[in-house]
Amino acid sequence: MDVFLTGATGFLGGEILMDLAKRKDVGKIFCLVRAKSEHEAQERVRKVFFLHGDFYDENRIIPIAGDLSEDKLTETLIQNKSLDSTQTIIHAAANTSFSKIFDTMVKDVNIEGLRRILKWSTQLKNLTTFCYVGTATICGKNILNRVVLEEESPDVNAEHVVSYTYTKMTGEQVLHDYLSDDKILVVRPSIIMGDSRPWAPRSTVILWTLATVNLLRLVPVNPLAQLDIISVDFASQAIVELLFAKRKHQVYHVSSGMAGATNALKITAAIEPHFNHRPPFKFVNTSHVKQMVAWAKNHPPKPGDELEHNTTHLNYWNDIFESRGRLRILLFALEPYLEFMELGQIFDNSKLIEDTGIKQPLPAHEYIKNSVKYLEKIDVFEGAVDP
Repeated sequence: MDVFLTGATGFLGGEILMDLAKRKDVGKIFCLVRAKSEHEAQERVRKVFFLHGDFYDENRIIPIAGDLSEDKLTETLIQNKSLDSTQTIIHAAANTSFSKIFDTMVKDVNIEGLRRILKWSTQLKNLTTFCYVGTATICGKNILNRVVLEEESPDVNAEHVVSYTYTKMTGEQVLHDYLSDDKILVVRPSIIMGDSRPWAPRSTVILWTLATVNLLRLVPVNPLAQLDIISVDFASQAIVELLFAKRKHQVYHVSSGMAGATNALKITAAIEPHFNHRPPFKFVNTSHVKQMVAWAKNHPPKPGDELEHNTTHLNYWNDIFESRGRLRILLFALEPYLEFMELGQIFDNSKLIEDTGIKQPLPAHEYIKNSVKYLEKIDVFEGAVDP
């Protein structure tokens, strides 16, 4: 089976590439890479393999220079006859920014970029499967504190926390404009954070959130709200297993489910012993965010504000931040993540488990200990610009 993979140099896409490369029943793997030349594309893919010492077979792993935002991408792919043998497309690339300033770019890459790939896919005579990597959070923000099933999405009336989830919902609908149902496989990972193995994750996406919370220590979120978080290696393994499984469904949550769910209290308790030089974690109501932002603007707590009872953390912030403006930057970037954490959504993974036989994933509060040593290496301020 020859595979065409987008997002091969990304967080999840890189792991999917590694898992595919280790399978003998996979032939050539064409990797669409954002690069100005084939040489640059090859160097980027080479780094993916070399990060953890994996073998890079240049005869089998074939980088293709291209960009989802290019208007001529479809024509470029059609003209590349070496791609005609493609049987499976895995579209894992996406712009995952939560920042509103990137909304236009997010929509272009995630919706129009998908269309460009789909238009090319309709020309492939051997195509059997188009695997679209979406997100379970397309269910929107109106579903609160319960288990979410695959059939509840996509819902065009859903309200979204960020444009990213809206574009991924739209992407699922766009698939049906180009392909028949028998060729469509939709996988919806939940929140992917870190790696369950004791080595450096390919990306600090989402792990940035934990690093920021770990720095602040005063956390304006419900500590008991359920969180559906999985490691990148579980997400990749599940997706690849689905490709080769006898699937009974078209859409699957790749998620922790109830059995592997966690919450902010459990995760912070897991990392707290490793950072004894910081104040203890303290969870406060989300209403504190406005008070925290006001304090960061040099406004003292108003009489009656609960923030005035947290002098230990306020003094700590004075010590660690060169200016309060840096705290404002972190709070602004953290806001959508806090909103997601408050939703209490768990995504049912029973279809995934049944059709692949894969084991339930480790809860995040268990595997996150393997990433503790990388938390302090994360530049939270750099990540806040585009976390």
